[in-house]
Amino acid sequence: MLDARSYTAALLFSLLSVYIVFEGKEEEVETYNRYYDYVELSRRLKSLAQKYQHIADLRSIGKSVEDRELWVMRITREPRADVPGKPKFKYVGNMHGDETVSRQVLVYLIEHLLARYGEDQRVTELVNSTDIYIMPSMNPDGFERSVEGECKGDDRGRVNAKNVDLNRSFPDQFKKIDASTEDAPERTAVMQWIAENKFVLSGNLHGGTVVASYPFDDSPSHKQAGLYSQSPDDALFRYLARVYAENNPVMRTGEPNCAMDSGEKFKDGITNGAEWYDVAGGMQDYNYLIGYCLEITMELSCCKYPPAAQLQTEWDNNRESLLAYMEKIHIGVQGFVKEAGSGMPLSDTKIMVAGINHNVSTAHFGDYYRLLLPGTYNITAAASGYMPRTVVNVQVSEGKATELNFTLTLLDDESISHTTAPSLMPSSTASPISSDSSNNSGSGAKPQPLQPQEFRHHHYSDMELFLQRFSAKYPSITRLYPIGKSVENRVLWVMEISDNPGEHEQGEPEFKYIGNMHGNEVVGRELLLNLIEYLCRNYGTDPEVTQLVNTTRIHIMPSMNPDGYEVAQEGDISGYQGRNNSNNYDLNRNFPDQFKTITDPRQPETIAVMSWLKSYPFVLSANLHGGSLVVNYPFDDDPEGISRYSKSPDDVVFQMVAAAYSKENTLMHKGHPCDDINNYPVEYFENGITNGAQWYNVPGGMQDWNYLNTNCFEVTIELGCVKYPLAKDLPQYWEQNRRSLLQFIHQVHRGVKGLVTDQRDGTGIPNATITVEGIDHTITSNKAGDYWRLLVPGTYLLTASAQGYTSVDINVTVPEDDVVVVDFKLTRIHGDVKNQVAKGPNALPDSIEEKFHSFIKQLSVGDGLDRLIQDTATTSSFRYRRYEELSEFLRGLTFNFPNITVLHRLGQSVEYRTIWALEISNNPKVPEPSEPKIRFMAGIHGNAPVGTELLLEFAAYLCINYGKNAAITRLINETRIVILPSINPDGREQAKEKECISSVGMTNANGKDLDTDFFGNASQRSAEPQPETRAVMDLIQEKGYTLSVALDGGSLLVTYPYDKPVQPVENESTLRYLATVYANNHPTMHLGDTGCPNSSQMGNIPEGVLRAAERHSHMGSMKDFSVDFGHCPEITVYTSCCLFPQADQLSVLWAENRKSLLSMLVEVHKGIRGIVKDKSGKPIVGAMIVLNGGVQVFTSEGGYFHALLSPGSHNIEAVAEGYQQQRQEVIVSSFEAASSIIIEFDMDNRIFGLPRELVVATAAAAMTALTITACIIWCVCSAKSNRQKDGFHRLRQHRDDYDDEIRLTSMGSKKSLLSHEFQDESESDEDTLYANKL
Repeated sequence: MLDARSYTAALLFSLLSVYIVFEGKEEEVETYNRYYDYVELSRRLKSLAQKYQHIADLRSIGKSVEDRELWVMRITREPRADVPGKPKFKYVGNMHGDETVSRQVLVYLIEHLLARYGEDQRVTELVNSTDIYIMPSMNPDGFERSVEGECKGDDRGRVNAKNVDLNRSFPDQFKKIDASTEDAPERTAVMQWIAENKFVLSGNLHGGTVVASYPFDDSPSHKQAGLYSQSPDDALFRYLARVYAENNPVMRTGEPNCAMDSGEKFKDGITNGAEWYDVAGGMQDYNYLIGYCLEITMELSCCKYPPAAQLQTEWDNNRESLLAYMEKIHIGVQGFVKEAGSGMPLSDTKIMVAGINHNVSTAHFGDYYRLLLPGTYNITAAASGYMPRTVVNVQVSEGKATELNFTLTLLDDESISHTTAPSLMPSSTASPISSDSSNNSGSGAKPQPLQPQEFRHHHYSDMELFLQRFSAKYPSITRLYPIGKSVENRVLWVMEISDNPGEHEQGEPEFKYIGNMHGNEVVGRELLLNLIEYLCRNYGTDPEVTQLVNTTRIHIMPSMNPDGYEVAQEGDISGYQGRNNSNNYDLNRNFPDQFKTITDPRQPETIAVMSWLKSYPFVLSANLHGGSLVVNYPFDDDPEGISRYSKSPDDVVFQMVAAAYSKENTLMHKGHPCDDINNYPVEYFENGITNGAQWYNVPGGMQDWNYLNTNCFEVTIELGCVKYPLAKDLPQYWEQNRRSLLQFIHQVHRGVKGLVTDQRDGTGIPNATITVEGIDHTITSNKAGDYWRLLVPGTYLLTASAQGYTSVDINVTVPEDDVVVVDFKLTRIHGDVKNQVAKGPNALPDSIEEKFHSFIKQLSVGDGLDRLIQDTATTSSFRYRRYEELSEFLRGLTFNFPNITVLHRLGQSVEYRTIWALEISNNPKVPEPSEPKIRFMAGIHGNAPVGTELLLEFAAYLCINYGKNAAITRLINETRIVILPSINPDGREQAKEKECISSVGMTNANGKDLDTDFFGNASQRSAEPQPETRAVMDLIQEKGYTLSVALDGGSLLVTYPYDKPVQPVENESTLRYLATVYANNHPTMHLGDTGCPNSSQMGNIPEGVLRAAERHSHMGSMKDFSVDFGHCPEITVYTSCCLFPQADQLSVLWAENRKSLLSMLVEVHKGIRGIVKDKSGKPIVGAMIVLNGGVQVFTSEGGYFHALLSPGSHNIEAVAEGYQQQRQEVIVSSFEAASSIIIEFDMDNRIFGLPRELVVATAAAAMTALTITACIIWCVCSAKSNRQKDGFHRLRQHRDDYDDEIRLTSMGSKKSLLSHEFQDESESDEDTLYANKL
């Protein structure tokens, strides 16, 4: 028997043995021949983290759809602490669940790093110097559904448990990605992980071939393959991809020889993602653009889920690549940014490399890591509120990163900070960069900005090259873009200068300069080129320039009239040669005017600028001229056309910004221009500024149009008395104006700015109106809800209002030389509509309806439609189709897309051609009354076939993108679309191409203009309708259409009902609004200038929208019939000036109209919609919905109704026989989908307007009285009858005599019976009655 001590020892030994056995099971030797399922993977990772606690930490960053943990192993020294000086690296595997090699290889990598730490010098150094994060499986749910041996993959395993492809679910720069957190929690978890960690370098491991793929993964056109999409760090990405590929024995060959595509080859084993195939929503681009982390995608094996026996080979092939790629996190430049004086680290400081338009930022400890290839760089550190610092000629060598530290000084601190020189030793220092070499010797000298080096007159080609050169040299802050062309086809260039060029940053105001509007006034042109050079060269070194560029989006157009410039002459003092454009029109007399009708045709330069101004939320602007020396502010003309002060509502603001310019120009501020020029009129401008009309009247000027038609305040600056000075004088013009040019830009930051948002969901409200009490001029919020309102210092009451929202008032005090931020949160107005959501057999669930509302809002505000168009580029070959080809095309759509199309025969033309209508819907053969129905029609005039071709292209566009583009798919699923491309096929056969004004083919084969043949009342019609008319009338009278759009030609505008003369227009606000939506989404139509030589309304059509009768009044129009008898609003779009332009213009016309056509598909979902039913829930069909006391629509099957209304408050009445009338108020938004409502009827208990109980009681009393009266009459009559009874009895006894009387009666002797001798002599009331009847 064992003693106590021996027993204890034996027990301890047994426990230790169990522990060792248990631990041995957990840490079994890696065999490289089996896959780990989720349970085994979790167990193994936990075991490793437990064993290597000193360098490993296992955390979950979230959970999958099926509640599996998303494990990440962090490997570094001190793994549970953030330590400065260690860049963060990550690997992510198994994003597609059926691509499994990466999952196992990353487990092997974890084991390799942990086991060899402290033994292998390379691994030890890597772990000590790098913060490594490894996620073996991003899609554990997909892995569990995948099958070993499936080389081609398994769609069930590729996606997550909600059927989402995680590598198509990330926000994308070129495409709207619609994936919710609920559907893709894995994606959301990774995005949060990226946001919380400033990763520097990353690898995303996949399978299916063997190649390293680098950004960008997609392009704006989304061409399926073959289009190289280059990132700003393209050379660096190619280098990093080659590092991985060169160390993989299969990948480096560039010939993976995969069974699925044995001929596929990749040069050097790498490829640009988009060039290989377009992937929108990919993770690697998101990392680069949002996370500022460089990531490439590695495809590790041809077989996605190879047999486990192959795992050892895959690990051997990738081990060295995985290590070598990780080591590249230590190349380039790294360092710290601190605050001067306190030495505190500055986080989120931008680190900018000149020439590379991609920045990184500092982490929590002020540390940054900027991967760069060997070379020489100029590097800037810039933080908000601090003076930026730039180090030039930073040398980056092979191997370890160059260390470069910065200390930044607060902007109001006059002391000059020092930067650490490019050196491996952090203690080395260098002086700050000076922009003037003469100051280098002065230790306390303040750096001076670099001045322009080029002072010469730039002709068009020279100017164009100058702009291209600076755009190429400074891509991180510039964008060169065209806005149109001149008469002589010269491009009208604009240079944008901003810290994020090409992007509107919320809250950042947009500013513009325009020069050379008069071609012979050239100083503005040259000053703006000087300004571009000055801003570019001093950004990052000069505090003022850096601040302006970082906080303002600046647009500079050096020449609005390049044609005029080319004919102007140097030395011209006050001449006119070159002043006008090539058509000899003064561009500054060519804009629509508030007081005078401008009859001159709108010029292409004017149209381009008007369109440009409508496209950007400009706040402040200056138009640079020559011929005097003064700043001229609105108004430029006066109602009576005389020279006197014409005050705008913002007169004091204009005086403020004008004075800001003139004060910095000493000569201008004196107010005595041109004293040294002979024969120049003696003028005096107090403080160098003047009201335009007080100086002289200028109708049709650009500055007034800016103020009255946009949110932009513009002044006109006369820069000198000589219009075209000699080149040698240009430096003095720059010196006189450079401070003024900068100071005027500063003025955009005066007044009030902020956001107008929806209180409920926080989204921005576009087109909200900002009103300032006492100032009769409103401005509106931008697409994102941000606004800017210039004001002089003072206290104001501001009101923000928007359709469908309660207005909000805020008192605000505007300080001197600054802007105050005032945000408005508006609450939605809910009318008297019962707070119920209509639920029918086809109604959407609440959550889906909310998503649909969000979807419609996204397409209605911001750049939603533009993004949709970018995502759905078409590659059609445009041409005109005659009837036979048109028919085959339509049939082809039904053959290729049978699930979403059906072709209807509406009837036949005079010459027996079929009139086709194509219906597009997700259930085209099943009635769905809950969905809005929209009608697109064209070809009512056969000589205007553009509309026909646009609708054919539109139909193909919708069908091809169904199932491919989420937005198009959603629109088709929720809408019934009917397209009637050719109403008049006979006329189309007669018409001829390139005939812009010919009437041949306008009518049908009977010579009838079909747009005069639609009459609903027979009394109005002199003959039977034409067969084409009858077919379309039948279609229109099919109830249920919500909107109709008809395309025609011969002008460039939209008309709305009525065509008939002197016809009051009910609901005109809605009809005009619908027309305006189409015009506003057209690039030029909304400008109100047709530009058509055959148009009598040229240049005089506000917003490009007109009541039809004002264009050409006539009876029997299709749109009038649609409104009166189809109860459906219809607009007519005139798509081009030429009736039958040549075919090569069709692609341009399609590009111009596509967005507008899509906007109609969005608009049809707005207004009001709902169900009418009784108390029992029974739908009421045929109930009448009266809108604002006029327009009527009727409920269809299921009791559904849908009506479009302009934004605002509206009254609706619901009427149905036998029910009480319902009245409600509804609020309609310009960007919200119609909310479904229920109108519930009570039985009508009133009779003749009186309560039923009163009417019944009254009727009962009346019946009782009537019964009593009848009884009394009966009694009286009975008494008289008894007295007469004997006489009548005797009469009837004489049978023969009686028969004779009857015969006499039949012969007309109607009184003979009464004259018989036995007749009672006494005359009763009955006798008199009978006699009268006879």
